[in-house]
Amino acid sequence: MATSGKKQWAGRIASGLVISFLIFDSVIKVLALAPAVQATAQLGYPPGVVSGLGILELACLIAYVVPRTSVLGAILLTGWLGGAIATHFRIGSPLVSHTLFPVYVAALIWGGLWLRSERVRQLLSLGVRP
Repeated sequence: MATSGKKQWAGRIASGLVISFLIFDSVIKVLALAPAVQATAQLGYPPGVVSGLGILELACLIAYVVPRTSVLGAILLTGWLGGAIATHFRIGSPLVSHTLFPVYVAALIWGGLWLRSERVRQLLSLGVRP
């Protein structure tokens, strides 16, 4: 069963949005730009780990972008975002704007993948037939 064109494009757009955001986020960390270093320090991490965090995030993102490893990449990014949720919760960040923001990103990651991949829809259907 082939994926419809509208589902495919909606999935590509959702995935493109999240990929664009995560590329920006990881690159400013890899380059250890001042905003990334300051934000990471505000979250309680030492400034010296910023580049390493960016490299790790970029590796997870690359796994998501490659079609053959996209499910693994989505799983890794979900774990990455879970760490962000825990960090924001630990420091008492505002719930809707900061703590839950990684949930919104994860929804785009999985939603985009679900829309563009028949294989993922079958995997996540849990035996339910339309």
